[in-house]
Amino acid sequence: MSEVNERSILIGQIFRFVLTGGFLTVSVAAGYWAVTEFLHVAPMTSMTLVYLTFTGIGYLLHSRFSFRGYGARDRAPVRTARFFTVNTIGFVANQFFVWFLTSFLGGPSWWPVIPVCLVTPILTFSLNRRWVFG
Repeated sequence: MSEVNERSILIGQIFRFVLTGGFLTVSVAAGYWAVTEFLHVAPMTSMTLVYLTFTGIGYLLHSRFSFRGYGARDRAPVRTARFFTVNTIGFVANQFFVWFLTSFLGGPSWWPVIPVCLVTPILTFSLNRRWVFG
């Protein structure tokens, strides 16, 4: 595969991931904040509930849209296990942000939304592209 073609594939994946991942990231962040603020659920519990809700949706969207046509498609069970591993890494990162910013520093519930939206998507895109769907 030529370097130009690989670059074109990467740009398409990034664009699709930004759309899909952006939707999922905003949904997780908004869901976390809303459940915490309006339902008065503890921040770490809120993140757990929201993450569980969006994990399956994320798998479908990323496998069928963000990374469609990329990598080996004959390894679905391996790909699925790897996706859920990457999602767990993202979940642990988000839980750390929630704990550190709300419990350890005592900040408001919206503080974790910033790293959830800026740090976790970069981490999960890199892992999904190279390890899950590559």
